Amino acid sequence: MPRLSIAVGTMYGGALDVAEQVKPLFEEAGYEVDILEQPVLADITDSTPDLVLFCVSTTGSGDFPGNFVPFVRDLQTQSPSLSSLSYGLIALGDSSYGDTFCGAGRRLDELLSDLGARRLGERLEIDAMETFMADDAALPWVEEWLASEQLPVNS
Repeated sequence: MPRLSIAVGTMYGGALDVAEQVKPLFEEAGYEVDILEQPVLADITDSTPDLVLFCVSTTGSGDFPGNFVPFVRDLQTQSPSLSSLSYGLIALGDSSYGDTFCGAGRRLDELLSDLGARRLGERLEIDAMETFMADDAALPWVEEWLASEQLPVNS
């Protein structure tokens, strides 16, 4: 059974809510799913899940939420090779912040790519100004993502 880790970066719980809402879709597709509310680097380097989905909110002026800062700091300082990591990314933000909209998700995407990780599909950016319930955008995106032939699935 393929294993999916959902790494959550959240300030007020919105990204965690998205993770909890999409988890059953992956389970129905045959994945064993772990939600990581306090992700650490070892979650993606030592245990090597088949797939990681990052659900990350942006806070302040494009900053990472507090629970996610140690994870990002370790990525930056340790610079591990992530060439075996396949991931997806759901970024949550507020377009009224202009240039820093979804800044945490965009910065994470760039950092993961620089370390050799491979993003599967497009990054989903959810705008709080347009989407009241983030899972309204996340659920159809995950369904499309699961339907893509790039993901490891249980045959």
